[in-house]
Amino acid sequence: MQRKSSRILVVGGYGAVGATVVRALDGWFPGRVVVAGRDEARARGLGGVRADVSDPDAFRRTLAELGDVAAVVLCVEPPDTRVARVCLERGVHLVDIGATGRLLDGVADLHDLAAGSGATAVLSVGVAPGLTNLLARRAHEAVGGAERIDLTVLLGAGERHGADAVRWTVEGLAEPPPGAALRTTLPGHGMRTAHPFPFSDQHTLPATLGVERVTTRLCLDSRPLTAALFGLRAAARRPAVRRTLTAAFSRVHLGGDGFAVRADARRGDLHAACAVTGREQSRVTALVASYVTRELLTGSAPPGVHHIEQLPSLAGLPETLTAHGLSVWQHADTPRP
Repeated sequence: MQRKSSRILVVGGYGAVGATVVRALDGWFPGRVVVAGRDEARARGLGGVRADVSDPDAFRRTLAELGDVAAVVLCVEPPDTRVARVCLERGVHLVDIGATGRLLDGVADLHDLAAGSGATAVLSVGVAPGLTNLLARRAHEAVGGAERIDLTVLLGAGERHGADAVRWTVEGLAEPPPGAALRTTLPGHGMRTAHPFPFSDQHTLPATLGVERVTTRLCLDSRPLTAALFGLRAAARRPAVRRTLTAAFSRVHLGGDGFAVRADARRGDLHAACAVTGREQSRVTALVASYVTRELLTGSAPPGVHHIEQLPSLAGLPETLTAHGLSVWQHADTPRP
């Protein structure tokens, strides 16, 4: 049982996602949230501490100096899994909004360490991965066990994203597409063409749900921008082009801030679809992380490392987020005679 005074360390707590996490958690746990980040001046200006996820030894010292940290929320992506190990070996809960498959796999390998120390780590936290995982599980169960799941993500091209998110998107564009484009209807956005994109959910869901085929596809709210973006896929394999695209996406914001996520599950003639729509993907990512953290501190999540869809207590999170402007849509087909 964590002491009531135990603190919550939000790493990257002054960034696009982290600032919202700090505000939400401070509303539930006043006086317990500590802002942390590599920029010492910004962190200390908010009453926080310096914490560099690329320096696990220094991170260990930070936890030791604070002494009573109950949970760490990673709103920046570390280069490896050493910071996760530092947290879990101390029995500190971990919430990770990272979206890189190899890092998520590496943290998942720390399950026994976490279970032994009594800590819980939750991965795939955010919109994609995150809400995509929860909707995938919902659709999967609606058909009694899917043979195939297709996930579609529409993001608003006008939203201002953090540097890590922009860099991650451009790097993903350079990877070979894992499948073919697909046309699908997204509530509030109509029929869209979405292109395969290396979101981590399609790599982790086959193991957590036991589904053979999972593909995640991406489009933007602007159809011309979607066509232009994926038309540059081959060119984006060159580092110079990726640098140019990263700079352009950081400066230019054409489009809105709405997003949509849809999950389609199929088993034989059975089909089920679930979707959510909302605004400001970064804000909703932060809200997902905040609610997950609250669950770890107030609920009874089992020790170990889990993806978000593996915790039944978080299954209703999409409905919880309707209080923050999210809309939930579900549909199930009857089998053909």
